Amino acid sequence: MATTLPKSMPSEVAAAIADLPRSMQELLLQLRTMILEAAKAKDIGPVEETLKWGEPAYVPGKHGTTIRLSGNAATGSCKMLVHCQTSLVDEWRGQFGSRLTFEGNRAVVIDPERPLPVEELSMCIASALTYHADRQARGRAHG
Repeated sequence: MATTLPKSMPSEVAAAIADLPRSMQELLLQLRTMILEAAKAKDIGPVEETLKWGEPAYVPGKHGTTIRLSGNAATGSCKMLVHCQTSLVDEWRGQFGSRLTFEGNRAVVIDPERPLPVEELSMCIASALTYHADRQARGRAHG
């Protein structure tokens, strides 16, 4: 049975997710929900849901950095990616190094066959959605 995709999801995003194995579809949908809920909780305004490099991407506007979701059927893993020029992955590695798996300076690697580390990923998502606003606030605090 196929995973039911939300009607509110843009058709091109739904098509990209539908092309993945079911376990990956379910994981990406969980991450999508976490992203949209975090954006609402942080009151950052609408998040644009689109495709970037053929993958679902969530663009929070001027407050944060884009979060992209990737599923790779060949490797069996999913990734939550952020812009490589941010310090986010290094910060997350320092905070969650023993609880999350990272790739380079841009991705958290997630195994869809293991329990989702919701608390850790929620904190990562929130910090990505507010990355620019947080940096500006830190700059004002030190200036």
